[in-house]
Amino acid sequence: MIVLLKKEFLYFFSSATGYIVIGIFLIATGLFLWVLPGQFNIIESGYAQMDGLFVLAPWLYLFLVPAVTMRSFAEEKKAGTIELVYTRPISGLKIILAKYSASLLLVLFSLLPTLIYFVSIYFLSQPTGNVDTGGILGSYIGLFFLAAVYVAIGTFSSAATDNQIVAFMLSAFLCFFFYYGFDLLASLTVSGKNEIFLTAFGINMHYESMSRGVIDMRDIVYFLTVITGFIFGTKLMIKR
Repeated sequence: MIVLLKKEFLYFFSSATGYIVIGIFLIATGLFLWVLPGQFNIIESGYAQMDGLFVLAPWLYLFLVPAVTMRSFAEEKKAGTIELVYTRPISGLKIILAKYSASLLLVLFSLLPTLIYFVSIYFLSQPTGNVDTGGILGSYIGLFFLAAVYVAIGTFSSAATDNQIVAFMLSAFLCFFFYYGFDLLASLTVSGKNEIFLTAFGINMHYESMSRGVIDMRDIVYFLTVITGFIFGTKLMIKR
């Protein structure tokens, strides 16, 4: 499994995919947070906080993660090499997990350089170090889990078709629906306790909870359940 994971991960950097995804993410967040005027600009806000990053990142990943995962199985199926992959002396689930982990690792690599933003506001704040470290740490954990769900959805979408463009579109739609779709449905159809119940099925509610620095087991269980569901959904798609 480790060998396959390494092969899949290195593929991203043997082609332009890895560089493009990481580059677009860092350039976009850097421009919005430090250069372009607006509500996300840290300097203009006058506060030592990174809220802009954690608002922008889910929307950027909404398109970047499907671009990373769309080839996972769709390319193998179209080229007719999926059978060769499954002749490897490891289980089908391990093959899926290897491809999933490689994509998630690439997304994590795009997130790590943003720690420079944290270091920057840490030293720019008055007095030095006057930042909500707990809230920022919780936001990073929440963003990691959000990205993990996106990658699981993308892997599932790639297994559902042999066309990479279709896989990209399906993945982007499902990621949007799970991130914001339940909130939209709740605001349009129900109110009160039922609204809270419906929004609890979406990522946004749990992501915002973690972004406040509160690591609740209910949020972690939600993310792990959705990830597990899409991983086994991918397995069913491959079997079909």
